[in-house]
Amino acid sequence: MAFSSCLKWYSWAPSHTLTQPLTTIAFTHNCKPFSNLTSFTSTHHHDQHAVSASFSTLSPSPTTHLPENFTPKQLLDALRRQSDEDSVLGLLDWASKRPNFVPSSVIYEEVLRKLGKAGSFGSMSRVLQEMKNTGCEISTGTFLILIESYAKFELFDESVEVVDIMETEFGLELDTFTYNFLLNVLVDGNKLKLVESIHSRMLSGGIKPDVSTFNILIKALCRAHQIRPAILMMEEMGNYGLSPDEKTFTTLMQGFIEESNMNGALRIREQMVAAGCPSTNVTINVLVHGYCKEGRIEEVLAFIDEMSNDGFSPDQFTFNTLVNGLCKVGHVKHALEILDVMLQEGFDPDIFTYNSLISGLCKLGEVEEAVEIINQMILRDCSPNTVTYNTLISTLCKENQVEEATELARVLTSKGILPDVCTFNSLIQGLCLTNNHILAMELFEEMKTKSCRPDEFTFNMLIDSLCIRGRLEEALSLLKEMESSGCSRNVVTYNTLIDGFCKNQRIEEAEEIFDEMEIQGISRNVVTYNTLIDGLCKNRRVEDAAQLMDQMLMEGLKPDKFTYNSLLTHFCRAGDIKKAADIVQTMTSNGCEPDTVTYGTLVLGLSKAGRVELACRLLRTVQLKGMALAPQAYNPVIQALFKRRRTSEAVRLFREMMEKGDPPDAVSYKIVFRGLSSGGGPIGEAVDFLVEMTDKGFLPDFSSFLMLAEGLCALSMEDTLIKLVDRVMKLAKFSENEVSMIMGFLKIRKFQDALATLGRIMNSRKPKKSFW
Repeated sequence: MAFSSCLKWYSWAPSHTLTQPLTTIAFTHNCKPFSNLTSFTSTHHHDQHAVSASFSTLSPSPTTHLPENFTPKQLLDALRRQSDEDSVLGLLDWASKRPNFVPSSVIYEEVLRKLGKAGSFGSMSRVLQEMKNTGCEISTGTFLILIESYAKFELFDESVEVVDIMETEFGLELDTFTYNFLLNVLVDGNKLKLVESIHSRMLSGGIKPDVSTFNILIKALCRAHQIRPAILMMEEMGNYGLSPDEKTFTTLMQGFIEESNMNGALRIREQMVAAGCPSTNVTINVLVHGYCKEGRIEEVLAFIDEMSNDGFSPDQFTFNTLVNGLCKVGHVKHALEILDVMLQEGFDPDIFTYNSLISGLCKLGEVEEAVEIINQMILRDCSPNTVTYNTLISTLCKENQVEEATELARVLTSKGILPDVCTFNSLIQGLCLTNNHILAMELFEEMKTKSCRPDEFTFNMLIDSLCIRGRLEEALSLLKEMESSGCSRNVVTYNTLIDGFCKNQRIEEAEEIFDEMEIQGISRNVVTYNTLIDGLCKNRRVEDAAQLMDQMLMEGLKPDKFTYNSLLTHFCRAGDIKKAADIVQTMTSNGCEPDTVTYGTLVLGLSKAGRVELACRLLRTVQLKGMALAPQAYNPVIQALFKRRRTSEAVRLFREMMEKGDPPDAVSYKIVFRGLSSGGGPIGEAVDFLVEMTDKGFLPDFSSFLMLAEGLCALSMEDTLIKLVDRVMKLAKFSENEVSMIMGFLKIRKFQDALATLGRIMNSRKPKKSFW
């Protein structure tokens, strides 16, 4: 097995031929409206069908043209040309009745391979029995075909049963190679318990493991994220007189890399060098991949230079790994430079190279540059595939250019590149995000008519869109369709529905959906519980919410900050500070660290309950923790201090928020300005604060401004008032006529008329409620 397959790449679909650049696609202009969504050309899905139980009922393909006196080679070639199960069995039946037919393992094994690809296991059993009846030699290789065929269809228990049949029914001795083959199939299928069982059976049967056995077991442990046991497994090789080879070390390196531990992979390389084990491009490419995965670009380039001095020559895989790694960390410009080097070294960029570049450009929002890369690859006879275009379509949809994405899909369909489920999902997601739900549903219906089966992501997007719009009955209908179509419903589906019903105040139905999850055998997660607990709290059913949290614990799920914050919010809104404090205490004792939302909610509750001193102390405690609270936490405390005429403390807390919290918002400035304008301090302080406030781009409430204006007039500070009015009008972008009218009143000392006009215009533009 080529070990370079350890490196994971995108699973690109076979490409369709496209020979013309995308010069017809405009990404900003001339796009057809959504209502003209194209009808895509149909895709085809083939269902497997059972074959006849009797070979004799089948006839050979009319295209076979085998002579009556065919040779074994002619028969073998003819079998290899057959495209379906019926024709293979028919040809075998026809040939077996000819006098010159000689049963051979080569012929029957070719038939078994064809049947195995189709998943026709009943027919395979009959062919195997026919081999036995005719006295044809049956070797270990015959049964390896069966093992591999069962594994292809994820029938791993049946793969294991094959070795039993080998021994009991056919008298074949199992050797190391057979066990290795079976172990490798099971590891690739991630059936690690079966791996352990077969390995134990191998040892108890006296079958001696070889280096390949250990390599397979090490791969299994690495896939199970058990790196330390994998290293111990390598060390155990010496007990059997075996030494690790390149694959052993490289598998361990790959295991460390999958755990994002490049330094661990480099330590394994040091052991490899110390053991005198030579390395090939496979090992070096694995390490290049590891460096790139962690974004260690400078180090990977230095590593390649070092290896080049030792005789290493970068190959296609090396260049592709570099390009992909650079693109993933946003260094697309450098990736393009690597592309130039690649061309200079005589390597032709392939679909992996180009798709990496296109994906990198799309992530940076450089769609036009991505289209240029597509045009370049077409000119270099590298045909884009569905993944190429899905990347582009997905990016356009995320940037709200759904019309352009639809136009691209239309052009591609006309050129024979059919949309797959990812294409439809990207377009449907884009339509949902741009509130074009009707068109999203139309595309969903078209998707089904084109034999492109919607997946979980398709249904979940549409259910979420319906829930957001409050169309819950339609969302439930879509859930039923999901079930009838055979698409599995997952926890995301139910979480979306529970959230939708909770937000639409239909909490009892949300509970019914919650209960249905258990009936359907779908495990609830923390999000499920948090969503329903929050809904119950908002409906003042806090006792039920508490019981649900107990149930959550019984199911082995640990409440998180969202769970506790929902309960905390309820108690704070109800003014029950004691229970709120108990929630925080429980939260911390259970190892869940309170966050800014927790503290902000508690501060708000304390302020509402009149516990201003305690709220101030809590704010300063949070500041000492280095946590920056939002203005929503400071605003009620500042407001409460002003109401108590503790102006200096209120202003000081506002300044502390500027220094240690998030920046003050419009509400923060309006609270402070109103407090200062209502006689809470020297009038000059209120004037200065208004200047500061408007410099920050925040307009005062007119009612607060009026209080300041009246104070200025009482102190004969009309010139200051005129300057402030002018400042407010500029920030509010009054028209020239409005400015002339108000300034006219001010010039003739009609301040009341000027202020009345100012207030009427400000209130008509942006009505504001009082913050007291």
